[in-house]
Parts: sequence; C-alpha cells; structure tokens
Amino acid sequence: MAGKVFFSVSMSLDGFIAPESSEDLMGQQWMELQQWIFPLRFFRENLKLGEGGKEGRDNDIARETFERTGASVMGKRMFDAGEQMWPEEAPFHTPVFVVTHEKRDPWERPGGTTFHFVDDGIETALDQAREAAGDRDVRIAGGGATILEYVNAGLVDEFSIALSPVLFGAGIRLFDGVDASRVALEPVRSEPSSRVTHLTYAVHPR
Repeated sequence: MAGKVFFSVSMSLDGFIAPESSEDLMGQQWMELQQWIFPLRFFRENLKLGEGGKEGRDNDIARETFERTGASVMGKRMFDAGEQMWPEEAPFHTPVFVVTHEKRDPWERPGGTTFHFVDDGIETALDQAREAAGDRDVRIAGGGATILEYVNAGLVDEFSIALSPVLFGAGIRLFDGVDASRVALEPVRSEPSSRVTHLTYAVHPR
C-alpha cells in the first residue's frame, strides 16, 4: 500500500517559512527559525557533525520524519540553494525528485541520495517519487511555492509545522495563494516542547 504524501516545515509565528531572497538563507532570521533543530542528536548524526546532542520529543519528531520518508520532491529554487549549502553527503539518503524546466542527468551523491530532475510537472515527479518510496511516505521538501502547488492540486495528505517563537515580518509565507475553497484541514496532533510547538493536520478536499 502506498504511503502518504506530506510536508514538514518550520514556520514563524507570523506565517513565514523562509526569507524572500535565497541569499538570506543561513542568515540571522532563518537561523532563529531553525534553532530548535540544530542542537538535536539526530540532526548532528544525520549531517555527521559529531556525537552528542539533545534528545527528547523534538529529537524524536525529527528522527520520525526522516524515517517515514522513502523519497522527497522539491522545487528548483530549493535545489539551487541546497546545492550550494548541503555537504557532499546530502542529508536526504533517499531519491529526491526535483521539479524543474531543465533537462539534466541524475546527480548521485554519497550516502544514498540521488537527485532526479523531472521536467514535465508536479504529478509526474510525485508518481516517480511514490514508486521510489515503496510503502514509505513521500515528503514534499519545499520550497514554499512547490508545497503550495501540491496543496492546491489536492495531492497532499498531511502536514506538520514546527511553530517557532520568532517573527519575520516579510518573506515567503507558507499558504500565500492557497485555494482555500478546495482545502479542508483536520487537526491530528499538537505537541508543545520547550522550543517549538509541533502541529500536525490531515488534508481533505473541501
């Protein structure tokens, strides 16, 4: 049986998931948004940053998100930014399908990550990701525009937000342009930690 299609992001209290410019990724605001994940044991293990790190529910959620993911889908903007920032052993360790308008041969990285470039739409990318994932889930990794395309197309089953106690004021909003007439949400889980609040929703047609 095929797994779910989901996304999982960190979001500021005023609804932003990234700065407007990719040049500001890794800047102060973005670092504050993601600060809950950097000290985690799983994060350190996955990026081979050394032993140690915080355990607890935040760490469990980060690990569970990784372990449920059999393949990922992302947009070209996210890939372009990540290509510059990810270590040689990219942190996915699964196939990744990049939605793009460019033709490019697969790019294999150490550690089990291979980027496949799909130039004929989000549904084709998802079909390929589902096949690669088997009975595990497909994660729509981002960025915001790609997530929104999948939500508006009715292709997302579930999502999780790590609501971080920071304010952006401007940037990329998670749901800017959502077709609210077609999307209904069902609360699944709310888990506060000392650093963020984890919110999970099922997505249904309205």
